[in-house]
Amino acid sequence: MASRAVAVSAALAVAGLTLGPVIAVLIRAGGWGVLGPGDLQALRFTLVQALLSAAVSVALAVPVARALARRRFRGRGALVALMGAPFILPVIVAVLGLIAVFGQNGVVNVVLRGVGAPELSIYGLHGVVLAHVFFNLPLAVRLLLQGWLAIPAERFRLAASLGLTPWATLRTLEAPMLLRIAPGAFAVICVICLSSFAVALTLGGGPRATTVELAIYQAVRFDFDLGRAALLSVIQLALALGAGLFALKLGTGGGLGSGLDRMQQRWDGQGALHRAIDAAWIGLAALFLLLPLGMVVLKGLAGLVLLGASTWHAAGNSIAVALASTVLCTLWALPLSTRRGELLGLAGIALSPLVLGTGLFLILRPFVNPLTLALPVTVVVNALVSLPFALRILRPEAEAVRADYARLALALGLTPLAWVRMVLLPRLRRPLGFAAGLTAALSMGDLGVIALFADPDRATLPLQVYRLMGAYRMEAASGAALLLLLLSFAAFWIFDRGGRVNADA
Repeated sequence: MASRAVAVSAALAVAGLTLGPVIAVLIRAGGWGVLGPGDLQALRFTLVQALLSAAVSVALAVPVARALARRRFRGRGALVALMGAPFILPVIVAVLGLIAVFGQNGVVNVVLRGVGAPELSIYGLHGVVLAHVFFNLPLAVRLLLQGWLAIPAERFRLAASLGLTPWATLRTLEAPMLLRIAPGAFAVICVICLSSFAVALTLGGGPRATTVELAIYQAVRFDFDLGRAALLSVIQLALALGAGLFALKLGTGGGLGSGLDRMQQRWDGQGALHRAIDAAWIGLAALFLLLPLGMVVLKGLAGLVLLGASTWHAAGNSIAVALASTVLCTLWALPLSTRRGELLGLAGIALSPLVLGTGLFLILRPFVNPLTLALPVTVVVNALVSLPFALRILRPEAEAVRADYARLALALGLTPLAWVRMVLLPRLRRPLGFAAGLTAALSMGDLGVIALFADPDRATLPLQVYRLMGAYRMEAASGAALLLLLLSFAAFWIFDRGGRVNADA
């Protein structure tokens, strides 16, 4: 009863903080607006690029995650952590890195010109999909890798004793896990791409490559048409919930049972050809993900010495916001780690941050100056936006723990607190560390509601980067961006390292 009450309270809090701002915007607008002439084109483009981006990300993640799951080599843990860096990069910083590699004067086009081959353009649909794959391939790899590591080691030992081929091992052990994990990963990535803003703004290439989020931005910023913005936001929410229902319908089936928590040892795919294929997948993924990251580092090193006191103060604000958001998101995610809870959490990234920020501003303005609550409001919004990722990471493992140990806990008469402390948390340590690290890193690099509320004394580091760029202090902005990258990666590394148990991942 107590655990159910906690879950209901968390669900009501998330639902209220998600839908309340939209209702406030509707009240202020006096009702729904009317879609503009370009909104249907924006809707079509949003759907196409989101489906393509999610499909490509998950399809590429399967062989990469499988290769990482069955290979052990020196530096593997560091490589897995580094491959996750693109997802935790601030979007505009990562886009600059992609342009440095794939842009008109980027590394790839310089090489193509040198050999007389046609040049690539990073703008338009293919550029948006490329950027989204860059951001979301690491997330897909980590989600699938967690699924592989959750397969009991005894299953692989049994497969080896039965002489199963790599194909038979894939069919009997790995394919059921993929059917349980991959649809949810596809849905989360699709929802992320549905709400794309900065990527479409910088790489869209014109009105024919405009997303719904960009249309909301235009409705709020230039037209102040709150009714139309709210209507577009609800359409975006409906698309995201549809993707979530699709994933939950396909992602059925339980886990492969419990084991003795031994480190996995693989006997399948140990031939020279399989080793070469796995090495090729790991190498290509690392090159695609780390080369733009290296360009960001190179451009930012010279600017570190130019950082002033305001930048360091903003960095402190970002650290505080990230820690608070991580705690709040974890407190919500644990009781909501069910199928219904995951669907509810999708609304956090399905609804436009611009609409959420505007709605919170309208709610708070009659009672208090919203500028004084800039950081607390940012904490709440960041926790909401990170909640779907945390639930996608935790839910499969949490459901497996409940299925395997709920009856035993009931027979032993464990209280809800004892259940959480002695059973749930120890067995969720690895995914919980990953979820906390991801939340902290995303919160550290977020530039959303803080842009609407912040004054000069309450800026976070991402906002400070934008301010330096607006002042044409590009070297200092590059240095601040590198500092933001280091802090985001450090937050992810610390939390994720605490959650890794006998997996070196």
